[in-house]
Formats: sequence, C-alpha cells, structure tokens
Amino acid sequence: MTKRPSPWPNLERWSLFVLAVFTVMSVAGFGYYALHPENLPPSGFALRFYTISFGFFAQIHILLAFATLATVLIARTGARWVPALVGIYLLSFTSEHVGTGYGIPFGGYEYTGLLGARLGSRVPALIPVSWFLMVLPSWVIARHLFPRKLALAIPAGALGLVLWDLALDPAMSFLTPYWRWEDAGPYYGMPWLNLVGWFVTGLGLTGILALTEERAGFSQLPVRWMAAFYGVVVALPLGMLAVAGEWLGVVATLAGYALVGSVFRVVSQSPTPVPEAGPSIVGAS
Repeated sequence: MTKRPSPWPNLERWSLFVLAVFTVMSVAGFGYYALHPENLPPSGFALRFYTISFGFFAQIHILLAFATLATVLIARTGARWVPALVGIYLLSFTSEHVGTGYGIPFGGYEYTGLLGARLGSRVPALIPVSWFLMVLPSWVIARHLFPRKLALAIPAGALGLVLWDLALDPAMSFLTPYWRWEDAGPYYGMPWLNLVGWFVTGLGLTGILALTEERAGFSQLPVRWMAAFYGVVVALPLGMLAVAGEWLGVVATLAGYALVGSVFRVVSQSPTPVPEAGPSIVGAS
C-alpha cells in the first residue's frame, strides 16, 4: 500500500530531533551529576532543583516521547489510532497491576514514587503510556519485516519490547530507584522471569495492534521514522548504562539486537512455501 505523504513533514522531523536532544541532555546530566554528586553546586537552590528534576526527568521523557509519536500518528491517521492506545493502555495496566500485586508475570516488584501519580495503588499512570510508546514502533518494524506472516510479526514485535528491557531494567532499577525487585535476580538484580513476562505481555499488546491495524491505519506510518523513534527511546537507558560504565548491560543489549536482527533478516528473506498441487481429477472417469 502506498503511504500518503505527511501534511507536517517538518514537524515530524523536528519533534524527533527535540526528543533526541532531550535524551542526550538527560544522559549527560545523569553522568555528570547523578553519578558524581560532588559536581553539584553547593547552593541550596541547586540541590533542590536537582532533586526535583531527577524525580521528573523520566516522566518528562515519557510525555515528550508520547507527544513526538502522537505528532506522526495524528498527521498520518487522524484519530484512528486512539482505540489501539486505549486497548494497549488497559492490557498493559492490567499486566502491571497483577505483576505488582502477585508477582505474575514479571516476578515480584514495586514502583517507587519517582514516576508520578498512580492509577490505583500500585502502578504509575505513565507506565502503560511507555508500553504504547515502544510496542507500536516494534510492531511497525515487525510488519515491515513480515508483511505476509502475521504469525511471525506478532512475536517479533514482542521481542522488540524484550530487547528494550535489557537496557531499561538495569538503568531504571539498578542505576536509579524507579522500581525495586523483591528478590534479587542474576541480571542487575532482575529475575529472568521478568523477560518472560515482557514477552508474554508483548504478545498480547502486539495482538491488539494486529486486530486494530487496518482500522487504525498503521500501514501509513513511516517505517524509518518509527525505527529512529524506537532507537532514540532505547538510547536513554543504554546511554545511562554507558556513562555509568555498566558495559555488561550495553553489550547484552547490543548483542541481543544483533542476534535477533540477524535471525529476522534470514527469516524475512526466506521464500514463502507454495503448496504443491494435488493430482488433477480433470477428465477422470
């Protein structure tokens, strides 16, 4: 299907550029101040400003990323994407609500107060938004790779979320206290069950996108822009790990992308098998 040109091409580019600049500034600020508090100015105002900004920088990043993505969605699809957003929000909230209460499917964990107001008693209201921010570009990329293989696109999109978490979890629960694990696991305190939970939840979320993609007009979304957006969002936790010298997380994340990307490339290029024709019965007596 031919994609319609965007009515706001400059706005799409500039919004992504602003998000990238904010990401670079956040990583630099984390590396210079959070990892080296001796660099903070000694004044009380500076300390108060840093305390407040540290609590808000992740929230602002989520909101700015959502505004950036919404710019493209509105330009390309109008309001048709909103039902998909609602479905993603409800399912991801349910998964997080059950997870924080019962340890299923991610393992036992709890959010601290750094991610803002909560929906209910346990899950920050912004968390389901962050799921939407990454599952949609993961899905668009997966559909580009597997346009005629829905059974492959759904798990491929879910894997896009799992790979993101290889950097996200160490950055947000090990380097910074945005959530805490009840039982320490082998990967920066994260249990391996968490990755299984991400994949299972991702299957449900990409399933919603598969059901709504035609009506939502997701085929009109630019693949390159969505891939760049995905990369900018991943750059925040990955950059935090790099400036902190946590090279295990950096290598694990990049190696995961390289491995999965290689497998996807091979599978996507393999020809779809054509069923053999059965014996002709034309002229049979």
